[in-house]
Amino acid sequence: MDTTTETIRPFTIDIPQADLDDLHERLRRTRAASPLPDDSRAVGVPRAHLDRLVAAWLDLDWRAVEDRLNAFDHVTTDIGGQTIHAVHARSPHEGATPLVITHGWPGSFLEHLGLVERLTRPELHGGSAADAFHVVIPSLPGFAFSTPLSPDADVSTRGIARMLADLMTRLGDDRFAAQGGDLGAGVAPELGRVAPERVIGVHVNGALGAFVTSEQADELGELSDLERDRIARVDAFMRDEIAYVALQSTRPALVGAMLADSPVAQLAWILDKLQAWSWPEEALAEDVLGLDFVLTNASLYWFTASAGTAAFVGYAQPQGWGETAEVSGVPTAALQLAHDIGIRAAAEQENRIVRWTDVDRGGHFAALEEPALLVDDLRAFVASLR
Repeated sequence: MDTTTETIRPFTIDIPQADLDDLHERLRRTRAASPLPDDSRAVGVPRAHLDRLVAAWLDLDWRAVEDRLNAFDHVTTDIGGQTIHAVHARSPHEGATPLVITHGWPGSFLEHLGLVERLTRPELHGGSAADAFHVVIPSLPGFAFSTPLSPDADVSTRGIARMLADLMTRLGDDRFAAQGGDLGAGVAPELGRVAPERVIGVHVNGALGAFVTSEQADELGELSDLERDRIARVDAFMRDEIAYVALQSTRPALVGAMLADSPVAQLAWILDKLQAWSWPEEALAEDVLGLDFVLTNASLYWFTASAGTAAFVGYAQPQGWGETAEVSGVPTAALQLAHDIGIRAAAEQENRIVRWTDVDRGGHFAALEEPALLVDDLRAFVASLR
């Protein structure tokens, strides 16, 4: 544990007016590309869709957004030289279970703010005081206000897990549950490996571990039709959508340089995946996830110039790809929505799976798309551990 400073500092979001003015000027002076002959989602974000969101971004009242965000308690602390930001929401119920929730790319801590009242005040949402959580929602290093990225910080999945275990110590939570999706679905199980005596349970939405392709399917024994469909969708992803992974994992500095200089490029880069990974895919991302989230999330990436560091942490830094992680022994639950691609037999190679829930609706962004379902599954899992 880093002992140079363990100070938890209150934090207020306050973007300088000069940065707001600069964003608006750049948006007004957008130099739009000519549409391709096939101006469809197959080649990126259609021109008309992007134009509509650029106009909406210009109309976004950022100061009102700040007021809403600052209604939550934000903190920062320095761990191993890295600034870590988090929302810290204590439940009024003293016996509440501490819970750390981690996001992924192209999201941010914003994904989970809509869960706070459901988790901290369950009696208002069909639960009881016994279901309450004290909630910690960090920004992963390299994302949003957990920037800049320290050259000395270990931002591998294991290194991030160690940071978050340290964060929970500083916030006074010795024993806690961990939840995550996307990158968070890698960090949450890793928390169970670095601190198995402290993590009471791990809950993820989405795949646990590496994607399973058809080449690996025969090694997993008999699979259901649902699992075969998931593997077919992984094959299609590897064929049709893998380009962004190749770029972010090998040239994150190029991504950072381009997207730090053009807000429209930043918006288009993440909108492409918000669109592809929300459900149903034919619906507009802003209709599924909320226009406020789409634009506020893009604003966070823009104001913190974090496209490159987020790409580096998410895709470029060493992860030990292909290596089988040890099983922590911590009870683990997985929620698989319609868009998700988890295969239980593969997940069980690295995790002690005690609960697996398949659902026929919802996309990659469970907290935004199916918040009640996510919270209910998490509540039931944690209740089973008591």
